[in-house]
Amino acid sequence: MKNFRKYTYLLVVTGLLVSITHFSLAQEKFFRAVGTPHDPKVTVSWNRYHTNEGLLDIMKAMEKAYPDLVRLESIGKSYEERDIWMLTISDFTKGDPARKPAMYIDGNIHSNELQGTEFSLYTAWYLVEMHADLPFIQELLEDKTFYIAPSINPDARDHFIKEPNTPHSPRSGMIKLDDDLDGEIAEDGFDDLNEDGHITMMIRKSPTGRYIKDQRDPRKLIPVGPDELGEYEMLGFEGYDRDGDGRVNEDGIGYYDPNRDWGWKWQPDYVQRGAYKYPFSQPENRAVMEFVMKHPNIAGAQSYHNYGGMILRGPGAEEDLDTYNQEDIRIYDAIAKKGEEMLPGYEYLVVYKDLYSVFGGELDWFYGGRGIYTYSNELMTSYLYFHKDAGRGNQDEQMKVDKYLTFGDAFVEWEPYDHPQFGEIEVGGFKKNFGRLHPGFLLEQDAHRNMAFTVYHGYQTPKLEVIDVKEEPQGGGIKTVTATIRNARLIPTHSSQDLKYSIERPDWISLEGPEVLAAMVVTDEDFNKVEEQTFEPHKLRVKNIPGMGMVKVRWVVKGNLAYRIQVDSAKGGVTSWEK
Repeated sequence: MKNFRKYTYLLVVTGLLVSITHFSLAQEKFFRAVGTPHDPKVTVSWNRYHTNEGLLDIMKAMEKAYPDLVRLESIGKSYEERDIWMLTISDFTKGDPARKPAMYIDGNIHSNELQGTEFSLYTAWYLVEMHADLPFIQELLEDKTFYIAPSINPDARDHFIKEPNTPHSPRSGMIKLDDDLDGEIAEDGFDDLNEDGHITMMIRKSPTGRYIKDQRDPRKLIPVGPDELGEYEMLGFEGYDRDGDGRVNEDGIGYYDPNRDWGWKWQPDYVQRGAYKYPFSQPENRAVMEFVMKHPNIAGAQSYHNYGGMILRGPGAEEDLDTYNQEDIRIYDAIAKKGEEMLPGYEYLVVYKDLYSVFGGELDWFYGGRGIYTYSNELMTSYLYFHKDAGRGNQDEQMKVDKYLTFGDAFVEWEPYDHPQFGEIEVGGFKKNFGRLHPGFLLEQDAHRNMAFTVYHGYQTPKLEVIDVKEEPQGGGIKTVTATIRNARLIPTHSSQDLKYSIERPDWISLEGPEVLAAMVVTDEDFNKVEEQTFEPHKLRVKNIPGMGMVKVRWVVKGNLAYRIQVDSAKGGVTSWEK
């Protein structure tokens, strides 16, 4: 026993020395930067993109390093049987995460929208790595839960990263379709003529060409005037006409849009291109839907797309305009306007009004179908390059970026190729990982700013408190107990859409202890106006507790001086007050 104690003592001392040494080395080698994990347990380079395997390594490492803050689970399988991973981030030592107000975050619904995954995962990583240092994060994870699905389309992500693609496609799910109905499907997707992993452009010299190479920058093709002779014609993206129909690369991964698959105002393919068989016909979206249905505590949501610098809210189509009433729009506006301050170069926009119509979009299902306040951020914006608005997709600006900021890494130089159908051509152009995707040096900054926006949104989910409890004797051992239930955040316990369709149960406000003779909601305390609930008076059903507002309740009770008031709200969490 004596030797055992000595051995245990040595282990403790050794552990302390290792910890102190580790801390000392961290202090010697690094100087702390404000707002960044100084000595993370899980080291991640946020200036690059990760494969599915790399993502899983990070998530497993986070769960191992922070068992009291992280849970990792698969919520379903993709079309090609890959796991769809969900992180639950909360302080598990301070209550059940399923009983706390929750924020849902996902990314990568489209294959080429990689950075939504990194931004989602960065949010989880930042919350757990900064938890020990920041009281704000400690209180946040004590009160809230974050459900984070970094990639909800892992098949398409894998395909975009590992196969030749353009910056813009494929955006679809991985179900194989015969796009031109010729009976053939090119399983390999695009034809990568020069085998560099990128599908760039084909050009050919032609006496009727309408382009010339810019003498100042031969990478760039510029159109000639109507009365000028050109030298080159554009042939489109590199590839072959496999079936002799005059079209290049039309077969491959079929055009099917996972963001037209959700069960709210869904329309079939002949109305809106991209829809598949029926709502939730994609297994990935169905897995997300089922997870959300099982977690009624989700009060806010964020979906990440990849290009445009936009904070988007619904409705997706004008036909859905009456879904969003002014009370909810006021809340949407307040959160998004704060987001515009956090995200330089981003604009707060409405999908149908400022972009185009979307039927069956994820954004609209979350709000229309579940009553959850939801944004969809389009991420990369050209403002981030030179801090001026040069216009989206501006070729001149992209050439400047490649010349001065990436030093030629974004562009494949033109090179000759003997094409079996077009003859002597040249292949070149911007790589698939440039344009819509952040270059590495911009990833972490924009990830942090978007994280801050979603944390602000999550912070504004309901926070309920029992305050101002008053007792008044009525004689004969009977008294009234009046309590105010305050919501100290912007988001109510039920959105207007939730109330309109009775999506979620009412909030329960209970009095435990004495015999309850009567119960009521006080609508005007000054004039003693109340609405009585005669059924189960000890457990009041309240329709809603408004954001930055309150409800006042009253019980008529007999006996038992000690009592407990408990508030139980699906989206507002559980809180109590005891005498």
